[in-house]
Amino acid sequence: MYDLLVVGSGPYGLSIASHAAGAGLRLRVLGRPMASWRDHMPRGMYLKSEPWASNLSDPDDRWRLDTYCAGQGVEARHGQPIPLEMFAAYGQWFARNAVPEVDERTVTRVTPVPGGFEAVTEDGETVRARTVALAVGVLPFVEIPAALRGLGPDLVSHSSHHGDLDRFRGRDVTVIGGGQAALETAALLAEQGTRVRVLARAEQLRWNDVPPPWQRPWWRSARAPHSGLGCGWRNWFYAERPGLFHRLPEPTRAKIAATALGPAGAWWVRDRVEPAVQVLLGQEVAEARELTGTGSGVRLDTLTRSGERCSLETEHVIAATGFRATCDRLGLLDPRLGGSLGVWGDGSPAVGRHFESSYPGLFLAGLVTASGFGPAMRFVHGATFTAETLVRGVRRRLRAGARAGGGPVPGQGLREGARSASAG
Repeated sequence: MYDLLVVGSGPYGLSIASHAAGAGLRLRVLGRPMASWRDHMPRGMYLKSEPWASNLSDPDDRWRLDTYCAGQGVEARHGQPIPLEMFAAYGQWFARNAVPEVDERTVTRVTPVPGGFEAVTEDGETVRARTVALAVGVLPFVEIPAALRGLGPDLVSHSSHHGDLDRFRGRDVTVIGGGQAALETAALLAEQGTRVRVLARAEQLRWNDVPPPWQRPWWRSARAPHSGLGCGWRNWFYAERPGLFHRLPEPTRAKIAATALGPAGAWWVRDRVEPAVQVLLGQEVAEARELTGTGSGVRLDTLTRSGERCSLETEHVIAATGFRATCDRLGLLDPRLGGSLGVWGDGSPAVGRHFESSYPGLFLAGLVTASGFGPAMRFVHGATFTAETLVRGVRRRLRAGARAGGGPVPGQGLREGARSASAG
């Protein structure tokens, strides 16, 4: 039986695995490295976060994004967005060097068993571990507006459903949403010759400012410090003090998690959207119906805030409407496990100060913990705090199990065949 099973190999899962390996835990890692970045984001996208705020985390801080970029002959500079493909390749490089060998199979079920947990892989193999860290990313939590859910995937899709946008060349597409995913998707569609419009509830689009220089007068830094989530003391608190955020009252945390760092486009995509994309603001989809007769498509009936009804016809709708991380969407958990989890007011699973759920030994990471630890958990930047804190919690749980007669305290060696975090 392993000490820790990490389910998921994105930035959070890989960072947790690296710290667990460094702590000497017997470790198993399951999941395709950087799968959502490689398979669910169109080519041509860029990382919105600053390069220095987009590192995966290892105990020795060796396998950084700027180190990888330098090896590719590219300088990772402040204020210069990194191509998505390069970030995905960085994550794969990190996986090869900073963690034990990753088993790329998908976990389909996690079940409680005496002494720990049992995970079942896509081909039926079972893996047992004393503790589990779920780092499943955002894909289980896709949110599509209720008015669109009755239409098939040929008519409606989520922005995360597309590894490329080639199928929409020469067609008419409506993108729902006003955030980065919506705006960058629309820009890419327009640039490949798609007739595209953006439909958003907001009365106006929000654009992030060009970041100030890294080096600037001290008084400017004191007034609005840089942070992994942008400039300003509030962003600094969210980015750099998730542990303190966790101590806030639960209603306060939930409100901040739901409203902070709301939908906005990166400064570098603005000039690609405004001249090329039709934008319909202040409208929400009230009803969607499949068109019949010649051709195919969707009729969208929308409602403005003043109650005015409008309609439009389009061949396909892409809902860039984000994710909602609730317990009921953790479908890989056995009902005996998922049904026993404590829940915050917004439906997300409750987690303690070491990211442990209410079920002993089950740890959670990433977006699903944003109500507990703040907006940083929605970004790569949150992986460092999560990995360090969660692995401490795993070690505490293992020691508690040993004291209770659950087995010996784990040794310091990596599992057989694993490379050390310092391997080349």
